[in-house]
Amino acid sequence: MKKLRLFFLGLAVLCGLSAGAREVKLKLVETSDIHGNFFPYNFIEQREWGGSFARVYSFIQQEREEYGDNLLLIDNGDILQGQPSAYYYNFMDTLSTHITAAMMNYMGYVAGNMGNHDVEAGHAVYDRWIRQCDFPILGANIIRRSDGKPYLKPYEVIERDGVKIVILGMITPAIPTWLPETLWSGLYFADMEETARKWMPIIQKEEQPDIVIGLFHAGREARTVGGKYREDACTEIAQRVPGFDIIMMGHDHRRFCGKVANNEGDSVLLINPANNGRWIGDIEVTLTLDKEGGTNKSVNGRLTSTDNIAPSTAFMQAFEPQYRAVENFVSEKVGTFTESIYTQPAYFGPSAFIDFIHTLQLDITGADISFAAPLSFDAEIQKGDIHISDMFNLYKYENLLYTMQLTGAEIKGVLEESYAIWTNRMESANDHLLLLTQRRDGKGYTFVNPSFNFDSAAGIIYTVDVTQPKGKKITILKMANGEPFDLNKTYKVAINSYRGNGGGELLTQGAGIPMDKLKERIIHSTDKDLRYYLIQYIKKQGTLTPKSLNQWKMIPEDWVKPAAERDAKLLFGNF
Repeated sequence: MKKLRLFFLGLAVLCGLSAGAREVKLKLVETSDIHGNFFPYNFIEQREWGGSFARVYSFIQQEREEYGDNLLLIDNGDILQGQPSAYYYNFMDTLSTHITAAMMNYMGYVAGNMGNHDVEAGHAVYDRWIRQCDFPILGANIIRRSDGKPYLKPYEVIERDGVKIVILGMITPAIPTWLPETLWSGLYFADMEETARKWMPIIQKEEQPDIVIGLFHAGREARTVGGKYREDACTEIAQRVPGFDIIMMGHDHRRFCGKVANNEGDSVLLINPANNGRWIGDIEVTLTLDKEGGTNKSVNGRLTSTDNIAPSTAFMQAFEPQYRAVENFVSEKVGTFTESIYTQPAYFGPSAFIDFIHTLQLDITGADISFAAPLSFDAEIQKGDIHISDMFNLYKYENLLYTMQLTGAEIKGVLEESYAIWTNRMESANDHLLLLTQRRDGKGYTFVNPSFNFDSAAGIIYTVDVTQPKGKKITILKMANGEPFDLNKTYKVAINSYRGNGGGELLTQGAGIPMDKLKERIIHSTDKDLRYYLIQYIKKQGTLTPKSLNQWKMIPEDWVKPAAERDAKLLFGNF
């Protein structure tokens, strides 16, 4: 249909029949994965930094001088989690208008989308946020179990200068592999491609749009997680479901701007501005409309950096009270550490940083064994007074804490999987210790796999032989209390909710537990996030000296030590 309209328009031009044609220009601006980065200030690290809503708004103000109401500002989710500014209005000040809703209304957003980290905040938080927004938060594939209908508005229709734009919103369906059902009770998440196929004919018939935008909280490169959820399926949808002109991506924090052809030969723009508002999706659409209803479209996208844009003075003044409230919140003293702790050592052996989390998890649950991973690539907490801001470095996400039942063999399987995606299989003393790859920007090295899936254990004494393949790397010598470790015995295990729901697939791929059986293994869950309990624990203790438990090591040591020094230099520059 699109090609036919363009053919007749071209024929009209050749025949000199374009006298009634007119041109409409639109500017579409996408933000995604803001993660609470509203102000040009990092409340966790206590320093100024790039990106932020304040800088985005400066850009928007400038562009509106040219485009006016033809500028459409759109957000693609993961906005309620990250910086303490979001956390404070999620859980501390629940009476005020949520800072996110207030800011997005002020900035003039026309549509928003749900992200997995928005769901992570829980019903009370995201339902409140949605109610307070003056524009729709979309979610065509977020379905109520009670009646099978979308929980949120599936799409939004916007008209500008006689041009009809439809925005279809969807979220990655893999939520059940990461988040407890209590956070999304009464809902399920349908496959994105199936949902797109359902709604596209409805949109085309009922709305007869000139522009169709897919607002998808998902990345570009598809994969299956949990054995059944199609994750990051944006390219697949662009190619397989005709009708989209633009697909706005997010979720994977990877910048991208490019076009693909769908199976009818039409071009679809894919764009992803990554995270924290440091880049925005900047799209110009020019439509030439003739009086017979023909439309000629030009869609051009680019990624625009905001780091060198000055924050909006008007924005900062408007939200000065919220800034001060968050600043006061993160400045609260929690306790004192007599030693500094870092995540860097955690990749090469036991560390005070991760073992502090292990200790707390074991203390809260009374479990036999604890699993935990570095949630931030390179975090540190300096000795001295510890404040609320430090707690976001100590524990990045709002995970609950589960107690699960696992057999000894399953515990070994989790560790085999974890260290297989963490460590290289060394064949000589000159090999890498860790699985490393060059960064996409060419500036140094990073891990092949995300470090938040590198679970170590506490409560057991074990070795990791980095010369062996998966299945033979781990030797569990005994329990930490000296008792024998039994592969056939069932143990109580402390584990965060992300992992306990199947995140990272350590329990499914590693332990071999089917995804739909994980829930049966959970015998207890906290009702508050783990960061809350860390804060309460430190407050109670007052002064602490975090120390490594030294319950595991990589072998052979004569290979591991020099390899660790080499890899640490590649990753961090020093160690």
